[in-house]
Amino acid sequence: MGCKLEANYVVGRTRKIADLLEKDGFDALFIATGAGLPRFMNIEGENLVGVYSANEYLTRSNLMRAYDKERAATPIFDSEKVAVLGGGNVAMDAARTAVRLGAKEVHLIYRRTEVEMPARVEEVGHAKEEGVIFHMLENPKRILSDEKGWVSGIECLRYELGEPDDSGRRRPIAIEGSEFEIDLDTVIVAIGNDSNPLIRQTTPGLETNKWGNIIADEAGKTSIDRIYAGGDIVLGAATVILAMGEGRTAAASINQMLAK
Repeated sequence: MGCKLEANYVVGRTRKIADLLEKDGFDALFIATGAGLPRFMNIEGENLVGVYSANEYLTRSNLMRAYDKERAATPIFDSEKVAVLGGGNVAMDAARTAVRLGAKEVHLIYRRTEVEMPARVEEVGHAKEEGVIFHMLENPKRILSDEKGWVSGIECLRYELGEPDDSGRRRPIAIEGSEFEIDLDTVIVAIGNDSNPLIRQTTPGLETNKWGNIIADEAGKTSIDRIYAGGDIVLGAATVILAMGEGRTAAASINQMLAK
């Protein structure tokens, strides 16, 4: 269809947004950088060998075929006991992938109850069918290490539910003195993603919300003329179909703008 692809090109470093419009002659821009920056819990031990973000774990396992130990450029570690932290669809994907890669035990740790889990009911059911062990009302306090700097276990706290928070879900409250340990060799953190801050930091006048997502109207237009945005960079982590719809909406808006 005549599209030109530019690889190895970091917008915000190779060229800033303003450069693309003012120096390179583009009439409009659509920002669709998504929200692929993994969140971590900022607890002790997250830098140990054997701790993965769900992004890395799933990308290496699926796209990079890390399960093929003989031919993969970056073969994945053979895990025996895995903990997945989180309760969303990505957490379920990571847990089920760990099972299929041969882990003997996969523990999913979530600080609320199953009722509050954001994952689809079907995803939760499938994970249970595949043998994932669910730990409700529990949350990690720190990741434990052996003498070589590898994951050896995880220390968790038990929780109870208090009053609803801003999300409408009952707020988890730690029970003091309830610490316990689980022996592990792998931890996968699947507690969500944020947007990469690079474009926000290098584009004065581009309005974003407190989570770093770009603010756009129903047509996809941002606070700067000729710049549009859509998908996870606007919505936060959502679905492919929503991102596709926002791309189509913004494309129609850009066409209308250029036709004036």
